[in-house]
Amino acid sequence: MASVVKRTYGSRASRLTCPSSPPSELTSSPSGSPSRKRKRPLSERVSGQNTPPPKKQNRTSLFPPKQEKKATQAKLKGSAKGKEKQKEKLTQLHFSIDTTVIRTCPLCDLSYTKGAPDDESLHRTHCARVQRGLEWGKEEERELTKTGVEELASGVKLKNGTKGRIICFRPDVGGKIGAKLVTLLETIRLALSSPPLSPSVLQHCKIYLFLLPSATSTTSREKIVGCVIAQRITTAMAIASADDITARLSFPSSPSSPTSTSSTKHTSLRSLIPVDTSTNLYAHPTPLPTPMGIPRLFVSSTHRRLGIASHLLTTAASTFILGCPLDPAKGEVAFTQPTGAGKAVLEAWGNGGIRIYEEEQHR
Repeated sequence: MASVVKRTYGSRASRLTCPSSPPSELTSSPSGSPSRKRKRPLSERVSGQNTPPPKKQNRTSLFPPKQEKKATQAKLKGSAKGKEKQKEKLTQLHFSIDTTVIRTCPLCDLSYTKGAPDDESLHRTHCARVQRGLEWGKEEERELTKTGVEELASGVKLKNGTKGRIICFRPDVGGKIGAKLVTLLETIRLALSSPPLSPSVLQHCKIYLFLLPSATSTTSREKIVGCVIAQRITTAMAIASADDITARLSFPSSPSSPTSTSSTKHTSLRSLIPVDTSTNLYAHPTPLPTPMGIPRLFVSSTHRRLGIASHLLTTAASTFILGCPLDPAKGEVAFTQPTGAGKAVLEAWGNGGIRIYEEEQHR
């Protein structure tokens, strides 16, 4: 009977033999863990060149990537702008020594610098106001009763058939009317080339305005086409007549042997005060009692010779002092130094009795 051979763990272990060659580095152990790497032989390590591996060559540039992109965009924009400039029409500039840049407008008589934006803007605004007047709208009309503005005359007919009205108020009025008055006074100052009225003069004044319906507006808006400023004064000087001026110009400056009577007369003739030599306007130096003066008179250029100035002056003379109408023919109204147009008005309206006075009077 054959015997049965039993295999045990010990006999199985004894039968295991070592492999004839070391396991390959590419194979893995049954447990899944990586096998140990075999060291290179000494001969191979000595025979290899002891040089570092070549480095990857980096791309060099004058600008970093972002800056390079911006530089390229700026270059493209610069070239585009250069092309646009080439397309623009060039203007040849030159110096003009014979001509001046100062211009004087024949409509408003204002001198300004041509080419200066501020001067040209000021001229356009001022010229429009001098020709057509200032606006008087609903905002100012609402403040009539609040600010004490009086309507002295309505339905005043002018020579061209249009009708307007005259209002009066104190110069210390506020609100919209006060702001409008500031603009009006500045326009008058530029139009007449006169100094601004001082606060001490304005506190003794009344403002008279002539309002005319606006021809270009379908609403109830009006235009300030005339203004008279009346001032309370004490004395003024009488205007010399044409005969007195002729005698003064023909009489010698130093008479040889004047008599006592003629000496006094000729001395007074020589002492005439020249107000405006271009218009041959002279005044006697003797101060005379005068209750009312007119420091400013203004009428827009497109509304002159219609009787606006005469209506304003007549209304001012009859209402300036309550219950005491003034007569210009008797020398009760005076003007400051008038222009050529102002002289024609005072001669036509005053009937030869208008006087001349100084604005700043010591009371």
